[in-house]
Amino acid sequence: MPVPAHSELVRRANRTLLLAAVAAVALTGCSKSESQSSGQSSAGPAASAASSQSAGPGCALDRTGYPKVDLKNAVVGFSQSEKEANPFRIAETQSIRDEAGKLGIPANHLLVTNAQSDLNKQISDIKSMLDQGAQLLVVAPLNSDGLQPALDAAKAKKVPVVTIDRKVTSQPCADYLTFIGSNFVEQGKRAADELARVTGGAGKVAILLGASGNNVTTDRTQGFKDQLAASKGLSVVAEQTGEFDRSKGQAVMEQLIQSHPDITAVYAENDEMGVGAVNALKAAGRTPGKDIKIVSIDGTRNAVQLIADGSYNAVVESNPRFGHLAFQTLQQFEDGQAIPPTVIISDDQYDETNAAAKVGNAY
Repeated sequence: MPVPAHSELVRRANRTLLLAAVAAVALTGCSKSESQSSGQSSAGPAASAASSQSAGPGCALDRTGYPKVDLKNAVVGFSQSEKEANPFRIAETQSIRDEAGKLGIPANHLLVTNAQSDLNKQISDIKSMLDQGAQLLVVAPLNSDGLQPALDAAKAKKVPVVTIDRKVTSQPCADYLTFIGSNFVEQGKRAADELARVTGGAGKVAILLGASGNNVTTDRTQGFKDQLAASKGLSVVAEQTGEFDRSKGQAVMEQLIQSHPDITAVYAENDEMGVGAVNALKAAGRTPGKDIKIVSIDGTRNAVQLIADGSYNAVVESNPRFGHLAFQTLQQFEDGQAIPPTVIISDDQYDETNAAAKVGNAY
C-alpha cells in the first residue's frame, strides 16, 4: 500500500484536529412546495461539520435590525439550484429536510423549490417564498453572480439569507448573512496531492473543469494547479469544461482520448464527470484506475464504489450535508450571536485504503 509523504500525514493530522465532528441527522421532514424526495437519509459517519471564522466582524441580529424569529415556528424557505439528478443535490436537499424534521418545524412551514438550473427561475422562486411568508431562507446559488434581485427582495423584508455550497459575489451581512460550504481551494490542493501520490509524481494530466460562472470551479482549479506545481513530473496538457455533468464529462473524455492519447491522469472537478470519464475510457479499451489514474471531488457512492472496484483512484469529498449547520447558524443568529462571513463544512476523503469500508458513508 502506498505510504503518504510526511507532509501529507502532518496536513491530514492537523486538519483532523481542527475539525470538530457534528453528528448528522436522520429524521425526515416535509415540504410545502415540492414533494419529498425518496431515497436514503443524508445521515452517515461522513456527515460531519465544523465552523471556521474568516477575517472580518461577525454579523449579529442587533447589527442588522432584523426582527427576532422563533426558528421552530418560523416559515423557512430552501431554494435548490439544480435538478436532483445529481447525487450531491439529492443529499443536499435531503439534509435540509432531515434537520427541519429533527427540529420539529411544521410540515407546512418548510418551503422547498428547485430552479432547475435556471437563474431567472431561482430569483422567482426566492421571491415567491418571500411572498408566501418565508421568515428565514437557505439558498444554494446557481451562480456566484446574478442573485442580487432576490437578495434585495429578502433584505427589503428583513429576512436573513444563508447561502450554501456556492459563494455569491454580494456582501455578507449586508446582502446575505453568511456562506456555508467547503474550502474549494483546499479541495483542489488535496486532489493534486492524491494525483501526485497515485501517479508517482509523473505523467500528463487532463482537467475536466466544472461549470463556469461560479467560485467552485475557479477555486478547485486554482488549488489543484497551485499544488500540482510542486510535482515537477506532472504537467497539465489539456483542460476542458464538462459542466459538472456525467454525459458531458464522458463526451469531453472521448475527445481527449483522440486529441491527447498520451494522457496518463485525469482530474475531474466533480464525481459525475469522473464517472463519465471512466465510461469513455472503458469504451475506448483503456483501463481506468490503472492505464489512466482518476481523481475527483464530491464523494458520491458511484465514484467511491469504483475506487473499491479498482477503476478509480481517489475522491476528495465535498460534503453536501448542510442541514445541521444551516439551521444551527440561523438559530445562533436569532440568539444574538455574531455569525462569521464564512462557515466551513468538513470534507472526508476516499482512496484504495478505505473505499470498501467507507462506501456506506458516501451519498
